[in-house]
Amino acid sequence: MLSYILRRLLMAPLVVLVLVTISFVIIRAAPGGPFSGERRMDPVVEEALRAKYHLDEPLAMQYVRWLGDLCRGDLGPSYKQKTRTVNEIIADTLPTSLFLGALSLLLALFVGLIAGILGAVRQDRAWDHATMLLAMVGLSIPTFVIGPMLVLVFAMHLGWLPVAEYKGPWHPSYLILPAVTLAIPFAARIARLSRAGMLDVINADFIRTARAKGSPEMGVILRHALPSAMIPVVGFLGPAVAALLTGSLVIEKIFQIPGLGREFVESATNRDYTLVMGTVIVYGLIVLLCNLLADLLLGVIDPRIRYE
Repeated sequence: MLSYILRRLLMAPLVVLVLVTISFVIIRAAPGGPFSGERRMDPVVEEALRAKYHLDEPLAMQYVRWLGDLCRGDLGPSYKQKTRTVNEIIADTLPTSLFLGALSLLLALFVGLIAGILGAVRQDRAWDHATMLLAMVGLSIPTFVIGPMLVLVFAMHLGWLPVAEYKGPWHPSYLILPAVTLAIPFAARIARLSRAGMLDVINADFIRTARAKGSPEMGVILRHALPSAMIPVVGFLGPAVAALLTGSLVIEKIFQIPGLGREFVESATNRDYTLVMGTVIVYGLIVLLCNLLADLLLGVIDPRIRYE
């Protein structure tokens, strides 16, 4: 397993290099630029700004210069937020996205696993049909529709929760709606996967043997059936955890949460090249790490998996 981990870690820089190279070319090929807007800037001023940030150089020279700064850990200045560097913006916003994502992940796992396990144990009963129907609805409706619907019901009509405001992690009422909105599609997918995995093993020979030995039904489900049923869930958790921990671009924008996702959307809209590249690197590293951890966890859960 150690050699497998080392191979994956050695391949990570190459994967990140390919990712940032493609992103670098695409963002600069997009129409407009960091200094173009609704009001036309004086051409002399614009040319001076382009020269200051080396945007008047050939694309290959810009790439080499930016890659050299990246190797030193410098992601460069933000073209729009001139008082802050990209490193400072990421350091300020990433913890908020991670906190929201971790909260949504715990909620999705708790709801999804309970719904899926009980659905498999009570197959073809009312609970099973109800949870799978809700899971289908959660998968079918996009989050940019679910979020405003929850705001309309629980914030505007009932007045139980604030509409769109964030006052830090110590005010949980401001995180309930965005966390629930972000967790719903993932909880639905986990419920379906855990139910399918549980149905595959619940009538297996080793489960019948455990029951024949007199083990209580709850112990059979949790101790013997659940680890095998978790295999498809863990396989899904790699990209899911990465998506949750980095926060949702749409959710942070809807609920005005000052996270990295919202910064990414605004930087892409404003053609803030350096900030876009910085967020792409962060997202890419988190995806690689989460996929590696998910693969290793699969080997722990299922002894048949070997990394050679």
